[in-house]
Amino acid sequence: MGFARIFALTSPQKQASSSGFTLSIAIKMKQSTIQIKVSLNDQKIPEEIHWNASDSSADNTRKAKAFLLSLWDGQEKNALRIDLWTKDMMVDEMEDFFYQTLITMADTYQRATGYKDLSEEIKSFASNLYNKSRARQMKENKL
Repeated sequence: MGFARIFALTSPQKQASSSGFTLSIAIKMKQSTIQIKVSLNDQKIPEEIHWNASDSSADNTRKAKAFLLSLWDGQEKNALRIDLWTKDMMVDEMEDFFYQTLITMADTYQRATGYKDLSEEIKSFASNLYNKSRARQMKENKL
């Protein structure tokens, strides 16, 4: 059974709390918990993001500067998403984050659809965007 089929069997659940939320995902009757905690300032801007996962090899909670979460609602036929980053995330870090995310999405798209040519287009777009953004930063910062 391929990843796409296994993913289709998952049942994400979101639990709200004052400091963040918890995602529980069941895959083939096994349950894994991914916990993301977001600390907000008075203006509700993320100050800190921490995460851990029950199946992670890391023993403790890890710090992150950003995360993107997308869920597909099959009944409503739309994507639900949460995009958060901390106020101390630098533009060059965001460029790297988006580049790596787009490349990963291209790989996932190819595995899910088998369309290597379209996956390569996504990767080409990601590289082009990354290079243009880097050039703009160099010009603006006179580096």
